[in-house]
Amino acid sequence: MGKTMKKLGEAELEIMQVIWDSEPPVTSNYILKQLQGRRHWQLSTLMTSLSRLTKKEYVICDRSMGTNLYSAAVSENEYKTRAGKRFLEQVYNNSIQNMVAALYNGDMLKEDDIHELRSYLDTLEADLSAEMSGKPESEGGGEK
Repeated sequence: MGKTMKKLGEAELEIMQVIWDSEPPVTSNYILKQLQGRRHWQLSTLMTSLSRLTKKEYVICDRSMGTNLYSAAVSENEYKTRAGKRFLEQVYNNSIQNMVAALYNGDMLKEDDIHELRSYLDTLEADLSAEMSGKPESEGGGEK
């Protein structure tokens, strides 16, 4: 995938979530069935969205079996990492502290959230210290 990842619309993200949560490859009918209750689409509407996702290089469409089979070209983790980075840059001037402060000041963080965040940061700090000293990482380390 190229350096810049094109933004996904809400409906496109829902389609990608179905693909990420499924055993690939999947058919358009499978995706349509999974979206029932959230989207009241005809198959043609879904096909248009899948075509856009293919052009944006999020989805690979295999037509070799007579039925279109879809799989993700971008992993869920890669998407979340890039989208999160873009969000942090655009909304919070690339400052995690500003983002956390906004969530706290908006009463969006509960005490449990703060403890969870502190624990996660402690684990990341221990992993970083271990890496710098050449020791094995602590168990349950954070994703990098």
